[in-house]
Amino acid sequence: MTVAPGTGDIRTKESFGDIQLHIEWRAPEVTDPSKVSQGRGNSGVFLQERYEVQVLDNYQNKTYINGQAGSIYKQHIPLANACKKPGEWQTYDIIYTAPRFGTDGRVVVPAYVTVIHNGVLLLNHVALLGATEYIGFPLYKEHGDAPLRLQDHGNLVSYRNIWVRKL
Repeated sequence: MTVAPGTGDIRTKESFGDIQLHIEWRAPEVTDPSKVSQGRGNSGVFLQERYEVQVLDNYQNKTYINGQAGSIYKQHIPLANACKKPGEWQTYDIIYTAPRFGTDGRVVVPAYVTVIHNGVLLLNHVALLGATEYIGFPLYKEHGDAPLRLQDHGNLVSYRNIWVRKL
């Protein structure tokens, strides 16, 4: 399936908490040389609709360090750039532990994520600071299980062979 610009995000019908996720994605081949940085193959895999693992064509395409493919957007910088050429299928294997909240609604245990991109470890059990924010500091707000979401960020990005296992 393809997240086509302007069609909106794609969400699962089922909600999830702790998961193991395998997802394959592909950014289109570059036909417009003016498309650079965040303008190439930009999308995201949102865990519990709040925490974004960045999808981006970073093959010979520089961008800001906490916005690279495999980053937890604006929070954690990936340990490597494992991107293949545009037009080639790429894999993310993600292990995610949802945050735990106390009776007062405050986070007791943060969310944790491990991201493996094309077989390369990018993030190893890193603690999330809160929900993904474009501007501002990430904060936690109490929530339960929620759908997975594939972001429509105005770029064509295709997905296939998606499987999720509850942990």
